[in-house]
Amino acid sequence: MSCFCSHAILVYLVSAFPGIADHWYPTDVFRRAKIQSVLDWHHSNLRYGADHYVINTVLGPALGHPLNPKAASEAEKVLSSSLSNLEKIWLNGNGRFLLGGSQPSIADLSLVCELVQLEVLDEKDRDRILSPYKKVVRWIEDTRAATNPHFDQVHNILFRVKMKLQHPRSMDAEAGTETSSKMGRHSKM
Repeated sequence: MSCFCSHAILVYLVSAFPGIADHWYPTDVFRRAKIQSVLDWHHSNLRYGADHYVINTVLGPALGHPLNPKAASEAEKVLSSSLSNLEKIWLNGNGRFLLGGSQPSIADLSLVCELVQLEVLDEKDRDRILSPYKKVVRWIEDTRAATNPHFDQVHNILFRVKMKLQHPRSMDAEAGTETSSKMGRHSKM
């Protein structure tokens, strides 16, 4: 979930350790400024929408908070607008990654992590939110492929959280309210 120092940590890591590939945070100040603009946009838009939607639809009870459908609805509007902007602005290029890049940057890492948290949602809800944004879905997969096996190792906790959150739903499935075939199945995201 939210960590307001995450971008600073990423910038520090790519700056402090020699030998980090230039595509992560380019030495060219123009390209670096473009990456920084994506990171700045991220906190007030994509992060807000994704975090607040997940908390107010799924994680609230696990954190001791009631679900808040009104807040979830507002967050979904921000998330949808952010996904649209992500697709139209930041993925509007010939490359597979943000800003038309042929290799991922720290902006790709930060933004993709925000969207992978949607993994804890019910599969139907997650697909409803992401499926209109084909470029975004492809970019998530491209970023995953470019950074694996580390990507899956880092995000494995989300799959474990999802399984714990689905446990009560699996009891409903046994009662016939939901098919149990969904249990244990990871999305293609």
